[in-house]
Order: sequence, then C-alpha cells, then structure tokens
Amino acid sequence: MKKYAIIVAGGKGSRMNSALPKQFMHINNKPVLYYSINSFYRAFEDMQIILVLPEDYIASGQEVIDAWFDYDRIKICVGGDTRFQSVKNGLQFVEEEGIVFVHDAVRCLVSENLIQKCYETALEQGSAIPVIPCKDSLRLIKEDHSNEALDRGSIRIVQTPQAFHSKILLPAFTIDFKEKFTDEASVVESYGMKLFLVEGEENNIKITHPVDLALARQLLES
Repeated sequence: MKKYAIIVAGGKGSRMNSALPKQFMHINNKPVLYYSINSFYRAFEDMQIILVLPEDYIASGQEVIDAWFDYDRIKICVGGDTRFQSVKNGLQFVEEEGIVFVHDAVRCLVSENLIQKCYETALEQGSAIPVIPCKDSLRLIKEDHSNEALDRGSIRIVQTPQAFHSKILLPAFTIDFKEKFTDEASVVESYGMKLFLVEGEENNIKITHPVDLALARQLLES
C-alpha cells in the first residue's frame, strides 16, 4: 500500500530564543530536519515524503534536500497559520489510497522501528497513535481555581508519527477547525472515529527548548 509521510516543519522556534527555526538548527553538522526526513526515508523504500515549511524557509528546505536526499521522493508545500491548516495543505499531495503519517519535524530521534510499527498497526486498525506513560504527578486546575490530583496511571503522553488510513484522515480534515485540534488524533476523534494507541519511545523527544537540543545531541552521539 502507498505510504506518505507529512513532516510538519512550520515552527518559528520562539521558545528556543533564536531567530532561526529549530528545525534548521544543527546537530553534528546536520540540521534537525535532516534526521527526521532520514528516518522516514530509510524506514520504507517506497515512502513518499511531503515536507510542510513556512513560506520564508522553502529555500532552506530545498537546500537540505539538495544536500542529502532525492527529489523524486520528496515534495515541498507551504504551511498554514495553524498546524491543522499545514497538515491540510500537505494532504493535497496524497494522490492515492494509502497510509498517511504525520510527524513533527523536531522529533528528530524517531526510529525506523516506530515508523514501521505505526504503519503495520494503521494498516490493520485504521490508525496508530504512539504514546508513552506519564512519570510525573499531575493536577487538574478547575474553573473555580481549585485543583485535584489525577491518576497518572490512566494518562498517556502523545507523540508522533501519527498514522492513519487515508480513507479516515482525508475526510476528517474536511471539518471546520477548532482550537482543541492540537494534533491529528484530536481531529480524527472529532470526526467520530476511534483511535488505536501503540507504545511510543522515550527517546522520541520533541525539541522545544535549548536543553532539548543538547539532549538530542547526546542521544544521537550515544
């Protein structure tokens, strides 16, 4: 079955205290974006990659492809004002029925094994959402400013790549945008579809702050 990976690299890096978006910051002389693309590139030989970039950084994305990859397997499109719109823009390049991954470009340590596991699960179940257990204590802040403890045993932290059959994901993105759409799983759920969870990976971190970049460097070197 056809395989598409929409890699969303639309962030501006404001929490990194840098004018350069975090997906273009370097780890061991390669941009963060390189590692994310490479994992999908290696996971399946027939993977088609759709790279969603801010308009001002299309040329920078093209430079990454020119340096390390083959244009035959990668297409670039401009992102939107929201993640929802960016993914919707990327979905325009899904031309055949298949499994569609959506991945945060700044989760540059995603493994080929996790990608392959999500594919097999989505092929069988229709969706695959990687999650990991929550290790911290949690409290819920209520509207009256009171708070209460939550059972962390019933809480899971959501990662990407999130994989879906195209017959589920494409129609889900025809619904109107809502503020609660923080990922593709929330969109598909609002469309009325059930989600299937798979075990994620602790090393599949999201680079948000400078310390995350340092940690990713250490993990790659080890």
